[in-house]
Amino acid sequence: MFDLGWTEILVIGIVALIVVGPKDLPVLFRNVGRWVGRLRGMAREFSSAMNEAADESGMRDVAQGIKAATNPLNTAMDGVRDAARDVTSSLDPTKFDSDSETGKLAAKRAEDSKKIEAGTARAIAERKAREAQEAMERAEALEAASRAGEGKDDT
Repeated sequence: MFDLGWTEILVIGIVALIVVGPKDLPVLFRNVGRWVGRLRGMAREFSSAMNEAADESGMRDVAQGIKAATNPLNTAMDGVRDAARDVTSSLDPTKFDSDSETGKLAAKRAEDSKKIEAGTARAIAERKAREAQEAMERAEALEAASRAGEGKDDT
């Protein structure tokens, strides 16, 4: 914005330290930060108002046309990016016409996917239940063995 480098900022900081003093310097920087934040907010509001005015007047379309005429390669790349974005967003089965073949295939794939997820969840639950049953059987066998061992020590 003001095109200040690190050396200029350092000189300004040293001068502020000498003029203001070390006690009041944090208060000064806090106030400067507040003002800079307010200025940025005002600039942001101004930019958004100008963008809205350009949209309403159609100037954005004219600017895009001029950009396309002056740099056709970037315009072509923008078209490719838009097409790729459209393809990736069209993979959502709800975006297809349900009567078309593509819509029918997308609905079938979504249904198959849900069936696969349900089958996998069921298999995981059955495996966990089986492992829990095996663990209970092992624990009972160990308890029985420890009781049998205790009985031998008592005699």
